[in-house]
Amino acid sequence: MPIDRSRIERWLREDLSHHDVTNHVPGETAGRLVVTEDGVAAGIETAAAVFDHLGVETETLVDTGERVEAGQRVLAVDGPAREILRGERVAVNVAGHASGIATRTHAAVDAAREASEARRVVDDGTANSREIGDGVRIAGTRKTTPGLRGIEKRAIVAGGGDTHRLDCSQMVMVKENHIAEMGFESAIAHFRERASFATKIEVEVERPADGRRAADAGADIVLFDNLAPDAVAEGVAKLPDDTLAEASGGITIETVPEYAATGVDVISLGSLTHSAPALDYSFRTG
Repeated sequence: MPIDRSRIERWLREDLSHHDVTNHVPGETAGRLVVTEDGVAAGIETAAAVFDHLGVETETLVDTGERVEAGQRVLAVDGPAREILRGERVAVNVAGHASGIATRTHAAVDAAREASEARRVVDDGTANSREIGDGVRIAGTRKTTPGLRGIEKRAIVAGGGDTHRLDCSQMVMVKENHIAEMGFESAIAHFRERASFATKIEVEVERPADGRRAADAGADIVLFDNLAPDAVAEGVAKLPDDTLAEASGGITIETVPEYAATGVDVISLGSLTHSAPALDYSFRTG
């Protein structure tokens, strides 16, 4: 996806302001972006676009989503020293932030895979048995940095995750405030009447029994929010086979396997974007 040039210009203007003396260095030089710790590369194409915007030649040395090791070069640049130095900090910040999200997402995907290797069946004593623990998706949320959602969502994909909805137009999510205002079944019916036939309806519930209640009212997806794994499993077991189940709320990388074993189809973590530490990069010239 092409990077918005106006956005790059804003980033540079924020960093350099109107009188940049710091980077007023004559001559030509070469530079390289080097990762200083193991992780998953993301945002490298955006870092390259920053230098390209400044008229610097770039060569991307890794693919998005590639595992990288400390000391590995991920981007090489060549051109005017002044322009390379002007773009350095913005490029490093973007790549570090995106790669941190990709690295954290990859860790969550690996954790979910542990549960996928131990498939079991949850049975509620009726015909609604659900095979679980296989193919659980790790997804992001809308807890993104304003102005950086596209970069952060692409970083989730680079780490092997799912973007979830990119914005409010892609899916209706009936949350606790909607239910407080309109009532449980009434809120679902309200949005079902107004949504396109192509738009899925997801309903957030905070009690296991409300999962089946939401499905019966027309929910395509039930989100079990802020529930312990055993409570999620209880709710999932009662859902119809054609209703997707999602778990979210307070889930960590360490507890992902427990939630993956409940039978949910999706585990979403806001921490993939709002709490991922940046992957450390170093930029050197000469």
